[in-house]
Amino acid sequence: MANGMPYAMGVRDPVRPLRIVVADDNPVVRAGLAALLHGRHDIEVAAEAADGGEAYEAAVRHRPDVILLDVRMPGVDGMAALPHLVGLAPVMMLTYSRESEIVREALRLGAGGYLVHGEFTADELTAAVRGMREGRAAFSATAANALLAHVREQPDAPSPISAQSLSQLQPVVAQSSTAQRAVSMRNREDFRLSSREAEVMELIAAGMNNQHIAATCFISEKTVKNHINRIFAKLHATTRSEAIARWLGVSGA
Repeated sequence: MANGMPYAMGVRDPVRPLRIVVADDNPVVRAGLAALLHGRHDIEVAAEAADGGEAYEAAVRHRPDVILLDVRMPGVDGMAALPHLVGLAPVMMLTYSRESEIVREALRLGAGGYLVHGEFTADELTAAVRGMREGRAAFSATAANALLAHVREQPDAPSPISAQSLSQLQPVVAQSSTAQRAVSMRNREDFRLSSREAEVMELIAAGMNNQHIAATCFISEKTVKNHINRIFAKLHATTRSEAIARWLGVSGA
């Protein structure tokens, strides 16, 4: 795994879930990510960490398949820990930090992907995490644009990522179904839901309870309940199951 090769893989048990370490100093963000990823049958959050030092200790202890790493954290921040973590597992930066210089430096130090909060859906995050274990790069729009701008401005400068990864630059890994996106957009328009209400409805349809939705969206449970009340009114539904049926188009509504 040395010499810039963090993705070397041995023989794996196909039954074993994909193990994740989540490193972020915000406990609400950690709880939201853990709730979101724990809901997937093939993913397990092995440990959470509040800074880069804890992330390293957790990675040594649990030997995860993927590490999700924030950039700015008190104590040992993500950028300081990154060179040490990439020798243990593929690392995806998952952060609010969107500066072009930070994106390029993170990838130069060995990060295998860079996602900015607010630029991906739950399904896109899950697809990106799964792809990381196979060595597939994942970038949200901000990161992709930063790297493309760097290449255009300095075409002869060394790229912080490989040519193969550069060819994959696009808003997140586009494994999410285009048809699914179209259905979701059409439903949002048909039912006149706001973007946040549509996001909450998608999480309801995914089986999340109010607590998990609150953590995933970084809002309070009271706010979730308010969104759900408005969603039910717009969908003419009185229960979760009825709302899901209408949202998924399996009722006569």
